[in-house]
Amino acid sequence: MSTSVAENVIPPKGKPKWLRVKLPTGKKYTQLRGLVDKYDLNTICTSGSCPNMGECWGEGTATFMILGNICTRSCGFCGVKTGRPETVDWAEPEKVARSIKIMNIKHAVLTSVDRDDLKDMGSIIWAETVQAVRRMNPETTMETLIPDFQGISTHLDRIINVAPEVISHNMETVKRLTREVRIQAKYERSLEVLDYLKKNGAKRTKSGIMLGLGEEEDEVIATMEDLRKADVDVITIGQYLQPSKKHLPVKQFILPEQFKKYEEVGLEMGFRHVESGALVRSSYKAHKHIH
Repeated sequence: MSTSVAENVIPPKGKPKWLRVKLPTGKKYTQLRGLVDKYDLNTICTSGSCPNMGECWGEGTATFMILGNICTRSCGFCGVKTGRPETVDWAEPEKVARSIKIMNIKHAVLTSVDRDDLKDMGSIIWAETVQAVRRMNPETTMETLIPDFQGISTHLDRIINVAPEVISHNMETVKRLTREVRIQAKYERSLEVLDYLKKNGAKRTKSGIMLGLGEEEDEVIATMEDLRKADVDVITIGQYLQPSKKHLPVKQFILPEQFKKYEEVGLEMGFRHVESGALVRSSYKAHKHIH
């Protein structure tokens, strides 16, 4: 590891103080939590125990996962189950739209597991969900955090055609670590997806990476440069945390100063928004990324 990075990371011996999260509070959070429990609404905010749940809900933003909770891929960082997914629920678009209405969400982030088992890879349900949300919640803005759909343009076009305010696809890590971290994904393919989206009508594109998996500073900056070459508008950079002992271990905790440095570098590169911090996740401050 280069000297500059070594000075701004610490070995993983217990979580550092800047990763300690305050319990979510506030009137808006309490109200939404009650609605989620009462109507059994499925948000990834709660199922993923997101550290920013209170802050995001307070700002009227929430994330919903579609196409079930079993993924066809087995990424080394992800806590979602891998296996044979359930049958597609064609009523899901209306259910998600109704949840957003009940919660009075101003900005909704939609995401999903990978569905490589389906001929359309889930892209039809994706498009129908965006349309259902629009019908039922015309004032709600949306970000779609999509899989790579194996880079197939027909599937990507379905997302572009329904015109969410932001289309996001995460790189997750640097090129060298992609094979280990995202076993069935490809670094170049993800870049090609983001490039294709922008060149074919996406209003705004976005991507995210996790740190602490053994990457070096120059690799992170190279990834940021690759994303700018693909004309990506928004980048999120956060600390990787191990979901369980079965997952990839945390190699280092990145210091706040290093996250700040990446933020400054990213803004100099020309990203419209750079969210860089230990607790930053893909949908952090997502409502600001439409501007």
